[in-house]
Formats: sequence, C-alpha cells, structure tokens
Amino acid sequence: MIRHPNLPRPALLLTVFAACALAACGKGEGGPGGPAGFGGPVPVSVVAVQPESFPVTLEYAAQTLGSREVEVRARVTGILEHRNYVEGGKVKAGQSLFTLDPAPFAAALAKAEADVAAAEARHAQARRDASRLKPLLESRAISQKEHDDAASAEAIAAADLQAARARLKEAQLNLNWTRVEAPIGGVASRALKSEGSLVSGPDVLLTTVSQTDPMHVLFGIADNERLKLRQEAEAGRLRWPAGGRFTVAVKLGDGSEYSQTGATDFADVRISRDTGTSEVRAAIPNPDLILKPGQFVRVKLTGATRDGAFRLPQRAVLEGPQGKFVFVVGKENKADMKKVEVSDWTGGDIIVTSGLTAGDQVIVDGVLKLGPGAPV
Repeated sequence: MIRHPNLPRPALLLTVFAACALAACGKGEGGPGGPAGFGGPVPVSVVAVQPESFPVTLEYAAQTLGSREVEVRARVTGILEHRNYVEGGKVKAGQSLFTLDPAPFAAALAKAEADVAAAEARHAQARRDASRLKPLLESRAISQKEHDDAASAEAIAAADLQAARARLKEAQLNLNWTRVEAPIGGVASRALKSEGSLVSGPDVLLTTVSQTDPMHVLFGIADNERLKLRQEAEAGRLRWPAGGRFTVAVKLGDGSEYSQTGATDFADVRISRDTGTSEVRAAIPNPDLILKPGQFVRVKLTGATRDGAFRLPQRAVLEGPQGKFVFVVGKENKADMKKVEVSDWTGGDIIVTSGLTAGDQVIVDGVLKLGPGAPV
C-alpha cells in the first residue's frame, strides 16, 4: 500500500473504502457495465462444429469357453482298467483315453461267433433238405405239406442265422467300446474315475475334452443398451459393420491385450430372465492356448460407425440438473444453452450424438463464467 504523505493512516483507509464503494455503484444493475454479475461481455473461445463419422467401440465383460465342450462316457459297463492320456494335455480325435476290462466282452464275442457257425450249419442243412424235396414234389412222390414244411424250415434257419450275425456284430461293438476314445481333438481335463472303478455305462462321466482353438468368448448386452443401439441404427446415426460381424479384441485379466482378434458369430434373440441381457458370442483364434476355458476377460467390439456426430473438447460439455449441455454463441453474441447427448470418447474429446447442428459455434473456454443470455 502506498502511504499519502499528508494524511494519517486511518484517514487514508477511509478514503480507499469510499473510492471502492463509488466504483461499485457505478457498475450496478442497469449501469454501463451490463447485467448484474457479468460486468461486460465475457471473452470466450469457440469452435464451429461440423458433422463427422467416428468409429464406435463397445466394451463388455466376458468369459471364455471352448468352442466345443464334449463329455467323455463309456458305452458299456465294465471295470476301468487303464487311463491312457495325460490329464490336462492335448488329445487327438480317436485317441484312446480309457480302457475297460475287455475279457468278458471277448468271451461274449467268441460265443457269438460260435452261434453264427451253428446257425450257418442249420441253415445249410435246411437248404439241402428243401432242395432234395423239390423234385419229389414235382413227381408227386411227396405231399405238398412235406415240401412246405421243408421250405419253412429253411426260412426259419435263415432268420436264425441273421439274428446270430446281429448278435455277433453287437458283441464286436461292445468289445470295441471297451476302448473309450476322444470324440474330438482338444485338451482333456482330469479323469473323474480311477483304475479299478466300476463304470456303469453312459451314466458315468469319465472326463471332458475342450476344443480351445478357436476359443469362444461369451458376453451379454443389456436390453436397454441393445434397444438404444437399434434406435440409433434405425435413425441412420449408427452404421453396423458388414454382415453384422464385429471385430473383437480381448483384454486379459492383467490389463494386457491378447494378440489375436476374432469376430462375432452368434447373437441370441432371447433375453435372459436372470440378467436382463442377450448373449453374444465371438470366436477368437487361440493357437498357443493362451486363453483357457472359464477365464474372465473384457472384449472390445469395433467395426460400427457413428455418422452425423460432432467432436468437442471435454471441457465444453457441462453437467446440469437436466443432463449434459453446452453453450453456443447465439443472436446478438449471447450465450445460448443447448442440451446434448454424448456417447463415446476419442482421445481427449467427447462425441456428441444429438443436440447440435452444423455450424454451431460452441463455446469451449470461459464456460464457467457464463449463464444463459450472457454477452460474450
């Protein structure tokens, strides 16, 4: 503070306060400074917005699942004799995973073979008898009934032979089924039954095989979000990728991004009663088996485009009781408030989907000093 040489300190303070009071009265409501609280036009920075097209990124929580999950079960009942694979290791389609005790089935096969041989012999005998009686019938040396009985015996023997051969085939299948094979290639889980256990046919689950290349990723889209996206697409503001197939990137649990990308291949029409979401699936290549079934990951969907939207710096968009809004330069260089709707972020900017028109001069800097109708 500068001290006046001819006035004592208390008098100097009273003089300063009086000067300040007179200056304030000169800028009150209706004074030359304009509306109360503004003190003249506010200097601001503006951007003239034009509609653009922006790529759309959608992100959801997801879980991985083998593209094929198969339960391995025995087809026959028997004692589990051997486990023929490494638990948690890769297996090929047709590879033997378990062996049941084949001895009872081998014995049943030998009996069936003997039954077929006996049936073949009976059938051959019946055929010879019928052949011998045919010329005797023509010479009327035997009655018609004797001939018919021989023909019937041949037909019955042929049917018995056919039944014996069917039992032989069944015995061969049962013996083959003591070798429990992998129906598909993939990764086999742990064995649920150990050697020496009684396996009562298909009722007992022995293990599972998961095909993990490609890997399926399942995620849900909330019904309200799905409806909003559909409305924007119908209004022409959102353009789907060709065929509706989004490109899908996977973010792992540690925040890193998986190197392979895939595409969506299924979208369920049903809404889950429990979660209120519709299920969507993507197929992701997994040649190095980095993805494991049951992992929780995040997926990013790209490929859609938002048309007719506007890009604004984040600081230009304000939040009020009625939602988000911006200030634009209106008539007579006064600030007009416009309610807007926003969607995605791109870099440090925010995408405005509705509320603005091409050429609007949106105020970017100085918005905190403004109110509706303030001169700028």
